[in-house]
Amino acid sequence: MSDQNPLLSPSVLPYLLPDFAAIRVEHFLPAFEAALAEHDREIAAILEQATPDWENTVEALEKAGQALSRVSAVFFNLQGTDSSPEFDEIAGEVVPQLSAHSDRIYQNPELYARLKALTPPADEESTRLHEHLLRAFRRRGADLDEAGKARLSEVNQRLSVLSENFGRNLLADTRELAVRFDSAAELAGLGEGRIAAAAAYAEETGVAGWVLPLELPTVQSAQSDLDEPASRAKLYEASQRRGEEKNLAVLLETVRLRAERARLLGYGTHADYVIEEETAGSAAAARELLFDLSPAAAANAAGEHKLLTEAAAEKDEEVAAADWSYWENKVRERDFNLDTDQLRQYFPLDQVLRDGVFYAAQRLYGIQVTLREDLQGYAEGVQVWEVSEADGEGIGLLLTDYFGRPSKRGGAWMSSFVRQSQLLGTKPVVVNVMGITRPSDGSQPLLSIDEVTTLFHEFGHALHGLLSDVRYPSFSGTSVPRDYVEFPSQINENWAFDPAVVRNYARHVDSGEIIPGELLDAVEAARQFGQGFATSEYLAAAIIDLAWHSLSPEEVAEVGDDLAAVAAFEERALKEAGLVVEDLAPRYRSTYFNHIFAGGYSAGYYSYLWAEALDADGFDWFRGSGAAGEQAAEETVRRTGQLFRELVLSQGAARDFSGAFEELRGRAKDVGPLLRRRGLAGAA
Repeated sequence: MSDQNPLLSPSVLPYLLPDFAAIRVEHFLPAFEAALAEHDREIAAILEQATPDWENTVEALEKAGQALSRVSAVFFNLQGTDSSPEFDEIAGEVVPQLSAHSDRIYQNPELYARLKALTPPADEESTRLHEHLLRAFRRRGADLDEAGKARLSEVNQRLSVLSENFGRNLLADTRELAVRFDSAAELAGLGEGRIAAAAAYAEETGVAGWVLPLELPTVQSAQSDLDEPASRAKLYEASQRRGEEKNLAVLLETVRLRAERARLLGYGTHADYVIEEETAGSAAAARELLFDLSPAAAANAAGEHKLLTEAAAEKDEEVAAADWSYWENKVRERDFNLDTDQLRQYFPLDQVLRDGVFYAAQRLYGIQVTLREDLQGYAEGVQVWEVSEADGEGIGLLLTDYFGRPSKRGGAWMSSFVRQSQLLGTKPVVVNVMGITRPSDGSQPLLSIDEVTTLFHEFGHALHGLLSDVRYPSFSGTSVPRDYVEFPSQINENWAFDPAVVRNYARHVDSGEIIPGELLDAVEAARQFGQGFATSEYLAAAIIDLAWHSLSPEEVAEVGDDLAAVAAFEERALKEAGLVVEDLAPRYRSTYFNHIFAGGYSAGYYSYLWAEALDADGFDWFRGSGAAGEQAAEETVRRTGQLFRELVLSQGAARDFSGAFEELRGRAKDVGPLLRRRGLAGAA
């Protein structure tokens, strides 16, 4: 079978890059079947060893399942970027099988007993792995009786199906609710290129007129530029209708089963279960952070809303919920002389990527990124890059998939096809994904400030995967707590507008002129304006996430089962936190909150803010070390970058996270820099 199925043997391409040209959708089901059986045999072989030791138990467990990891990585990456009915049908079949397979391993009493009998080697990584495995087995039901294990497995399998269904339903609604306009005049304010792209998207999807596809958050980026209030409202309203019919029952059942599972495993709530593994340590700590900041964020947002209302009144207009970002943009232009359309002209995608994102990484970490035109991605427009040390030694591969497609789920993310591991002898293959609208004339897309920042953010995740240098695959790269994994990515955002970096890539698309200093000054001056809105919409989503996952099974039943009940639940949660702002909606409402109902962030959406505290304080360290700013010397940048690489990027989960940060900073984290950045200096 392996001769015919390219998934059943390791790729012969550089760095084990999957041979995408040879892989067809019909390969996946037989590949999953064979890989699951192979993993079962590998686990059985571990149990046949007479006397357990580190090599024949833990290292054998780490080595087992490589075929399953390979097939799963390819399948789920492709499903996320190019979903189809065929992929969805396969997922519906294999997702519960994978859940049941995982439960059989973690609930195996003989394997658990072997692990408990072992004494790990004295090095920190091995000791941490042993603790991690024992904790993982306990958290997956190894200590339950047979009835408890059976019920837990039932719950896990159903939850895996619900997660798959939520994401599939959201993608379907996102496609169906993409907003069609009858005339280009309705899109006034977007600029010729973006209007042409909307016409091209309509043609691509077989619809007459002009179509704006929906993005993942509530507020759509086009709302900041559309001059017509009716057009802004049309886009905003469509965004909030996603999942109302298809995902309502899914999310309620998901919350109920997560609460049941937590109780079964001895936890008060799902939030307690999840956050035990995070650096926050407890749901109470996460809640305290959110609740402490909410009143001040709401007050800032209300003050911003007043400014916007005054600006709109000068034009005899009003500010409704759909208009907030538009008038924020206008006030920013007026008060900070910041023309966002003018700014885009300095940010062509390829220029930002090569001369900004890659250039910053080369300055900091000494790495080189080279396009490999001989290697093929999995879809049109996907490029493959080789990442190497300064001396030419290969580190791994980066795939970039930046253009939106109707088949691609919303948002931006980083994922892995191959994880780095000294034990397995593997080097990383990672992918960065975004949903940028491709210009219809084939020209380079001109990015917004948010898109530039996202490009740097996702490459920060990529660096975490690429520069990993650990022994065990369980600890590789981004295999760290959710409230730590965002630390390297958010640190990397800071380099987007560092003077030495931005002047290397921000050149006018037509003239090649370097971005004027006054325009950069305007960007910096405007940076804190709008933080009230941005912080509040984020906090609102994080509070809703934590509220759902702090319920007992009985409390879930009391919520109700219709849209009005869910809306009332969201409203109560926000009111309790002191976060009620006129015309401001959460970044995600429950029915389209992909992060928590189809992603890995349930009870963990707070983690972006938790990690931002590390980021803000950590970037102060870069500044204090002389590595950031106009006068930064190259040798200083390189020295501090190398230290960050050694202490953070290379370590994965192989060492204590707080210890790594404290060694970097010389002390525990300070939330002061975060509060100043967010305009909340008096909040806590």
